[in-house]
Amino acid sequence: MCASLAGEIETHSEQIRTLGYSLAENLVCAELVDRVRAQLAPYYEKSPKGRNDFEGFETQRIYSLLRKAPATAQLVEHPLVLGLADRFLRNDYLLSAAIAINVHGGETPQDFHRDDNPAGAPDTGFRDMWGLSTIWMLDDFSKSNGATEVIPGSHKWPMEKLPNGQTPVKVCAPAGSVLIFAGNLLHRGGPSSEQTRKSAASRLGITIQYAQPWMRTIENMSLSVPSNEAVAFSPRMQALLGYSVAAPGFVGFVDGLHPKRLIDPQYVGRKYRG
Repeated sequence: MCASLAGEIETHSEQIRTLGYSLAENLVCAELVDRVRAQLAPYYEKSPKGRNDFEGFETQRIYSLLRKAPATAQLVEHPLVLGLADRFLRNDYLLSAAIAINVHGGETPQDFHRDDNPAGAPDTGFRDMWGLSTIWMLDDFSKSNGATEVIPGSHKWPMEKLPNGQTPVKVCAPAGSVLIFAGNLLHRGGPSSEQTRKSAASRLGITIQYAQPWMRTIENMSLSVPSNEAVAFSPRMQALLGYSVAAPGFVGFVDGLHPKRLIDPQYVGRKYRG
């Protein structure tokens, strides 16, 4: 790891420890943003809006994202983000979700929530984060178009505590930026104004979430990206998708064998994790 990347990881780590979130502006180039947008475009032409208030009645969501827009693998595997996940999560952590979210004008704010307990495990008192979340901005995020809102420091609150008069921070930044935050930080998708509706504009973001290896993931990645398609991704991505086991131990085996054998008959060990 180069010294500059190590320094960036340390800086963002301290921000996440202190505030619960950090912002890396202009982290990826416009060419990658445009390529991801182009791969997503056909799906947005036929995608319905949300089924409930949390998904957003004025919001489109694209699931199984790696199948539909494989260029997003470069976001999932970005060295800064994985460097932070390596800091905060146990070895053999998993990719929990990769979802594109297109917010249209007139959308209402989500309820404040935490990302890292989607299955609703008993969750009271103080605890460490169980996941690390990111929101990649494929459009400029602004105060009027539904920028993500966070409650700084709420990752240190007892889990039953909710905002009570605290003013959220709107995270505004240009396309190509990424918000990285603790999975137990309270946050929400912000409202998008009627003026945005009149202009027919929307704001596109991608949430990519990583989870401890003992958690059930939000998306069932080994079914969302079947083995015949997973083989095209990098070894690190394959491990994040679940073609891995949680070490030490055997959690994740298939028929008593490492799941990597399903996509690589020549697999002989865990060397692909470096």
